[in-house]
Amino acid sequence: MITENGKTQRIEPRSGVAVELNEGDYLTIFDPEGMQVSDLVAVARHDAREIISNGRTFDYEETTRLTSGSRLWSNRSNPMLRIVEDTVGTHDFLLTPCSKATFEHFYPDQPVHRGCFGNLAEALAPYGVEPDAIPTAFNVFMNVPLKADGSLSVEPPVSKPGDFIRLRAEMDLVVGLTACSAYASNGGSFKPIDYRVDPAESDG
Repeated sequence: MITENGKTQRIEPRSGVAVELNEGDYLTIFDPEGMQVSDLVAVARHDAREIISNGRTFDYEETTRLTSGSRLWSNRSNPMLRIVEDTVGTHDFLLTPCSKATFEHFYPDQPVHRGCFGNLAEALAPYGVEPDAIPTAFNVFMNVPLKADGSLSVEPPVSKPGDFIRLRAEMDLVVGLTACSAYASNGGSFKPIDYRVDPAESDG
């Protein structure tokens, strides 16, 4: 999917898209209604085997709290995206994208959905990304507190209507984005996610 630069696009609830970015482009992800999560998976356009890595990111950034100034790294130790502005400051990079199995495990009394995993798999397939290659996503706006004893929980996002995160592409990328499908991640409701791509700023 080639995105029209400078125009805000909408990801409908419980769906996903692929966005092409050139090095230097800016991707802004908006929470238009508040309390909605977007799973992000970045893939190098030149080689789909180079993909975003939470482990490399935590290692090189030396923190699990990623916000303005942080970089998101690939499995080959290359920076892929830099967070340049962030009005929320609470995101998750620990939990895997929700999937059919997630719904069967956590929501046995609810209808099964293919989740963000299925939406990412469909969106990224044309770029050579196989389902088994989809890693832990950078879960924009997701609120996963980690307690002192090591336990964690999924809480409603703290993002408010109009909150956003702006990222700069550090290489040519394809980015999979979703409007998350899991009940707990979004405080029990399903809402859209908006995004916009702005071209690299001119040097002159």
